[in-house]
Amino acid sequence: MTASETNGAIDAVWRIESARLIAGLTRVVRDVGIAEELAQDALVAALEQWPGEGVPNNPGAWLMATAKRRAIDRLRREERFARKLEVLGHELETGRQEAEPEFDAVLEDVQDDLLRLVFITCHPVLSTEARVALTLRLLGGLTTGEIARAFLVPEPTVAQRIVRAKRTLAKARVPFELPPRAELADRLSSVLEVIYLVFNEGYSATAGDDWIRPGLCEDALRLGRVLAGLMPGEPEAHGLVGLMEIQASRTAARVGPSGEPVLLLDQDRGRWDRLLIRRGLAALGRAEALGGEPGPYTMQAGIAACHARARTPEETDWARIAALYGEFARRAPSPVVELNRAVAVSMAFGPAEGLDIVDALLPEPSLKSYHLLPSVRGDLLARLGRLDEAREEFERAASLTRNERERALLSERAAACAR
Repeated sequence: MTASETNGAIDAVWRIESARLIAGLTRVVRDVGIAEELAQDALVAALEQWPGEGVPNNPGAWLMATAKRRAIDRLRREERFARKLEVLGHELETGRQEAEPEFDAVLEDVQDDLLRLVFITCHPVLSTEARVALTLRLLGGLTTGEIARAFLVPEPTVAQRIVRAKRTLAKARVPFELPPRAELADRLSSVLEVIYLVFNEGYSATAGDDWIRPGLCEDALRLGRVLAGLMPGEPEAHGLVGLMEIQASRTAARVGPSGEPVLLLDQDRGRWDRLLIRRGLAALGRAEALGGEPGPYTMQAGIAACHARARTPEETDWARIAALYGEFARRAPSPVVELNRAVAVSMAFGPAEGLDIVDALLPEPSLKSYHLLPSVRGDLLARLGRLDEAREEFERAASLTRNERERALLSERAAACAR
């Protein structure tokens, strides 16, 4: 292999193995910050050695063995954890280079380790921004620079968030263990929120020049699939995966030739990814089969499924979607859910009905700077022929969004009303 091919292989291996590597090391050293440092040390060693020696047959085993040797050196320097040192030393007595048997032993509980790491990176002691950054870094395998570019923030800001997050976890002495059963539902909700925040930032970027960022959607989908595999009995984990799979199926149809946004009713549904739709419907089926009252992600997946099953916009069961949003609003009241219900009601029963719902939301403080409120209101007014009012709403929406592609679309809709 050439040097560039080797570096490409190392990058691929790191994306695949880093989460398992950090999880296994965290179980050993009981500190996620130290575990990541050890994993990074192993990556540096691979970058130094593999171009000359070639990629090992079991690169994950090589990285784990190397990281564990660094852990031994660190423990020796700090003159503590003698009992752990003895255990680690025994595991590495033979086969220092490949260490497949030892690697298999270390990773026999890898699923539990990964699950523990998921709950640590999304721990409630951390801010939402810190949870997102730490999750993408430790579980997604993204570099600080990649996270910064994805969220359009300076790299030092992301680096600071990650450092502070690890310090906060260490200071709070967050244990490397699964949350107690009594806390599991709330803690799982935090994990699902982080994954969906990442997906949404990729699916509909809040700022910048791009309407979508597929890389973030793929990272979130990968994390969601891992979580659903680790917690097969949790309906909402499957519901979230179903929702993301179905939404991601529209990616190719959501942008035009120049990167401009294409709205749902204008999309070429022949470009929707039918494989992702089938996978999403299957995940939704698993969530529903587990029983119980559906959670917010399962309900949203049900709504997305209505769109996915419609081969043309005219076939969309808008009455069903409006009813699902009504049930969603009853179980999880939210101004944003109510705004979405207004759109569905307008499609099922006419724009005047939808406008009544939207107008009732105008005093809502949380929607004061939410650009989709005037955007939806402008659309309903335009459909009612009240074009001057619609133009004002589109102009207001354009002034509120931070995404350049969306601003251009809204400005064009305002100009169309003027014409």
